[in-house]
Amino acid sequence: MKAEILEVCIGMPQEIEVNGKQELSGIFKSPAEGPVKLSLTNLDGDGQANLKFHGGREKAIYVYSATHYGFWQSKLESDSLEPSQFGQNLTVDGLPDDEVRIGDQFQLGTALATVAQPRIPCAKLGVRVGNPEFTNRFLMAGYLGYYLYVDEPGSLGRGDVMTLVKRADQDITVRALWQTVFTENRDVDLAAAALEFPYLDEGWKKRLRKIASGH
Repeated sequence: MKAEILEVCIGMPQEIEVNGKQELSGIFKSPAEGPVKLSLTNLDGDGQANLKFHGGREKAIYVYSATHYGFWQSKLESDSLEPSQFGQNLTVDGLPDDEVRIGDQFQLGTALATVAQPRIPCAKLGVRVGNPEFTNRFLMAGYLGYYLYVDEPGSLGRGDVMTLVKRADQDITVRALWQTVFTENRDVDLAAAALEFPYLDEGWKKRLRKIASGH
């Protein structure tokens, strides 16, 4: 499994208006020129405003597959979606949510990283797209993209290949985890197994505990 990195996007927090209030957000990102260094916690030149919910080693890079762009072009009635339309750091030509497993490890340029968890969008995504109702539409469509946990720092750039180097031991994909948590197709056994994933944040764990307990 592999995919070309079409864009590496970065951006520092800036003030935006969210539900009538001014807030800092790093959701607006632009394509970087040349290779970008990746530390254990983020790409050089990229930042997050609310570190309680964003950033850190478990959410160092947000990846979104260009495979899902056709779906959103239809829904948004736009043929010109931006390289970081959904606030992602990497746009890749392949590796969609229904193929990538939680725990898959990838080589990206000279860096090594592991799929940690799907993204749960906040209201700032609606600001990014210009539609306050979009956040819920994005969540319920199930094409969330995924965060990577950095195993080894390095550098990466447009045109590099994101290559699978170690397949996860279990077969729970990014989309399967979303489906169990956010649709009626709940899988108690999957929820219980997912609770063993080392890099899930408390938001995911709280939802999974409820499902695993039969509620």
